[in-house]
Amino acid sequence: MDDIVKQALAKWPNVPHCYGWLALDARGNWRMRDERAQHLHLPGDKLTNAALVGFITRNYAADERGCWYFQNGPQRVYVQLEATPYIARTDPSAGWLLHTGAALGPLDAALLTDAGALILRSADVYAQLDDRDGADVLPRLRLNGAPVDDEVLLEWMAGRAQGALSLDGVAVERIAADQLAARGGFVSVPTAPAAT
Repeated sequence: MDDIVKQALAKWPNVPHCYGWLALDARGNWRMRDERAQHLHLPGDKLTNAALVGFITRNYAADERGCWYFQNGPQRVYVQLEATPYIARTDPSAGWLLHTGAALGPLDAALLTDAGALILRSADVYAQLDDRDGADVLPRLRLNGAPVDDEVLLEWMAGRAQGALSLDGVAVERIAADQLAARGGFVSVPTAPAAT
């Protein structure tokens, strides 16, 4: 966390949190969601200012509920997740690279949703693969040790092809898209906790 953020937290510890205004899309873009975007359930405007994107990325964290947020000075701006808390891309030198610029690390698990999204897990980090990298990853999938083409993969996803699917030697497990957040311990659409 940036020092300026730590100082603001100490100076103003009780600033109300913000919900609905910031989102992370399935390609790793931060999106600002004004009132119109929120009301119409639109993704919002893609943030392109490098300094702002860097500030958000450096101050991105999760609370005890599994809700992800950007610490903006003394205020938490909670993030709506289109997919997972992190988005991964393939990188020739780093392997799997997160949207934050950090390396994912060695895979512990891989999950394939019924919607065709590939989820990578390393320790407690869940990252959906950016769909633009699917063509790079497909040749690395194996079913019972043999290369997988699109047709076979679709059959496996539908449960009509049997066998062990793997990615770089890591077993791939089927998961329903609506079960992913619970499995990963994250909240896709954070809301304010009920008053006590």
